[in-house]
Amino acid sequence: MAPGTVNLDRVERVQEDDVTGTNQVLITDKVAPECLEVIRSEPGFEVVYEPDASPTRLGELLATCNALIVRSGTQVTAEMMDQAPNLKVVARAGVGVDNIDVDAATRRGILVMNAPEGNTVAAAEHTIALLFSVVRHIPAADRALREGRWERSSFVGTQLTGKILGLIGLGKVGREVALRARGLCMDVVAFDPVVTADQASKYEVALLTLEQVIARSDVLSVHVPLTERTRGLLSDAEFAAMKPGAIVLNCSRGGVVDEAALSRALNSGHLRGAGLDVFSQEPPLPEALASLAGPRTVLTPHLGASTREAQELVGELTARQVVANLRDEAITNAVNMVRIDPQVAKRLAPFRLLAEKLGSLQAQLLHGKIEGIEINYAGGAFDDEAKPLLTRAVLTGFFRHFLDAPVNYVSVPHFSKEIGLQLSESSGGSSEGYRDLLSVRVHTTEGSRRLSGTLFGERRPRIIRVDNYDTDVSPEGHLLFFANDDTPGIMGMAGTTLGNDGVNIAYMSMGRDQAGGTALAVLGIDSPLPDKTRKTLEQARGILWVRPVQL
Repeated sequence: MAPGTVNLDRVERVQEDDVTGTNQVLITDKVAPECLEVIRSEPGFEVVYEPDASPTRLGELLATCNALIVRSGTQVTAEMMDQAPNLKVVARAGVGVDNIDVDAATRRGILVMNAPEGNTVAAAEHTIALLFSVVRHIPAADRALREGRWERSSFVGTQLTGKILGLIGLGKVGREVALRARGLCMDVVAFDPVVTADQASKYEVALLTLEQVIARSDVLSVHVPLTERTRGLLSDAEFAAMKPGAIVLNCSRGGVVDEAALSRALNSGHLRGAGLDVFSQEPPLPEALASLAGPRTVLTPHLGASTREAQELVGELTARQVVANLRDEAITNAVNMVRIDPQVAKRLAPFRLLAEKLGSLQAQLLHGKIEGIEINYAGGAFDDEAKPLLTRAVLTGFFRHFLDAPVNYVSVPHFSKEIGLQLSESSGGSSEGYRDLLSVRVHTTEGSRRLSGTLFGERRPRIIRVDNYDTDVSPEGHLLFFANDDTPGIMGMAGTTLGNDGVNIAYMSMGRDQAGGTALAVLGIDSPLPDKTRKTLEQARGILWVRPVQL
């Protein structure tokens, strides 16, 4: 088989799950009461709250849950997800998701969500608290005084006014730290590869390269997620490039700062101090703490989100996101899925249905091995927020017929990439007299087929074209597609054949390329087409091909 092709005739069709009844939400870490209250107040939802469940008990709970809410204590592994056949969403009541195997979840079609907004202010305030603790020696001075030592000369501090704060990461927390630092009359510089200079200027922050931020900062604060790209981001070379007497803060994720290298830079006297709230291993090993202990460091046990207000807000946000997702209402703060604003999701709901139907119809009309899919968006409804979602809808409708795995908006990009699907998306072109027109062309080893659809009336999906044939087809229920020579008597024969086999025709749509050429008929029928009826039609004179479809 050539690269980029897949034999869809040899893979098993997936039957969609019909999961009904109560949505069970399993919570395996301690969360604020607000999280439980939100879910319990929703009709059709059940909370199972067992933060201290044994491995055996956890396996029993996973077998029936639809959603899993965790904090940092639970490691959500591929093996755990294999024990949860009905699991649709894993929600982290917090920011970091490094305790969740996101790739494994994506392959299984499980949405991974977090709640970054809830912790933002708390994390920013803790960063500033660590900064003051380091520059004014507050913990060490407190210990000395309690031990009966009045050592003012030992704890001479440094004022922050006029100093340069360097931020690695100018996301939600980074921006909040910048605002507070500006209030302390500090100058703020930052490195962030996805933030524009215009965005940074709104917070009075100058964007620089990573090397420039490291070299210029009196205080360097890290606010990035832990990824393969950011692991060990600050190590020996970076610390050596910093100003003598600089300070390092990390309230983001453990592992971004190389703790052994930091210890060397502190012990050498090159760096003045450090404030760490997160560690590469949590709880950290005693020897790691011992290497960082001393008057130059302030260490806290991952307290960035530990305020009463933050925990309440995170719990409430996490619960509402899970409820909305299980009700298919909105997608927010998804780690492995494009974010969909609730209003956008509502506006696009009929187009999502149309897109899925077009993908499903293409799959059922397919002949040959797939080589590529083209999607064209024509019309004002298809803005930049719409296209990523609708492309996933088309692919989900298509691949559900061929892959023996959960196929949904989360997993379908993974499967597309895995098989090397050649996917192209375009905008503009003629909408052919309709306000909005969505077209999907599938290329196979046997040729290509283009389907186009739009919305009629009260936003009802319609298939209005199959290749060059005009149609008016409601994409639902049982349909029968067949192509034939445009000669007298064929439609009569088809109707008689169906009637003789007890198949009732609900409606009929016909088109042809030219008089005496070829024609396409689409029949809405009230029941599945019997195999013998299909064979009779396929063998009839003038019939070119027959495809029964269920949408």
